[in-house]
Amino acid sequence: MNHPATGYHSSHISGLELIHQGKVRDSFAINDELMMIVASDRLSAFDVVLPDPIPGKGEILTQISDFWFRGTSAIVPNHLADIDVASIVTDPEQLARVRHRAVIVQRLKPLPLEAIVRGYLIGSGWKDYQQSGMVSGVRLPPGLRQADRLPEILFTPSSKAPAGQHDENISFADVATTIGGKLAEQVREASIALYRHAVAHASRRGIIIADTKFEFGLDSTGQLRVMDEMLTPDSSRFWPEESYVPGSSPPSYDKQFVRDYLETLDWDKRPPGPALPAEVIAVTAAKYREALVRLTGPSK
Repeated sequence: MNHPATGYHSSHISGLELIHQGKVRDSFAINDELMMIVASDRLSAFDVVLPDPIPGKGEILTQISDFWFRGTSAIVPNHLADIDVASIVTDPEQLARVRHRAVIVQRLKPLPLEAIVRGYLIGSGWKDYQQSGMVSGVRLPPGLRQADRLPEILFTPSSKAPAGQHDENISFADVATTIGGKLAEQVREASIALYRHAVAHASRRGIIIADTKFEFGLDSTGQLRVMDEMLTPDSSRFWPEESYVPGSSPPSYDKQFVRDYLETLDWDKRPPGPALPAEVIAVTAAKYREALVRLTGPSK
């Protein structure tokens, strides 16, 4: 099941308790303060985990996230603990499978929201704008096209839905009511600061970050930390600058290729998800690899 040619679908680590299995990541308890997160090759679309993994995807997501976490720690603290996976996973076979897809992190109290930041008019934001002229309650100028750059960066949070349910857009006032005004403001400022930093870096590499989502948690002292993943093709829309043309949905380095394929099927977007053709899997894997190289490789 976890042969490299077919992808790493699920995790088992000897001596560690699986405490949470998300759409992509498996979390294992180490002690009361630490846990290990393993990024599988599972792929979710429309909040449904598809049956076919994308080989190598989990390793790529981990490398990209670590690149951003380490490069932004002076802007916003994160969940990384400076502990080698090899000091926790001692079985050589298991270590070989997870070494490049696992990280040791602090156990945080997650905030019940997705912190979404938008720089361009695309996805659900474009749909909202077409219907109401607004995105998450923020009125925008008339006449904007699909994929246009927004007049200002928008913080458009959503609720963190239980497994199998869809997240719902919520207002900033809703966030303030749920977690408190001061913390809500911290989350908004942190999200926009991280997005601005990433946009500047990606632009130097020929990539537009159209939007992204962050997750945050509080450590034992109450400090806000960014967690889970960060600015990956799973949590962001990456567009190549050289082919960006407003007025249509640009090609992207993310799972939009899979979403576009699924939209051609007679599928109600409920589990179980449909199988993916080998060509869709191969193209998607190549897009993830290109995102990694362009974002984190040597500058040209």
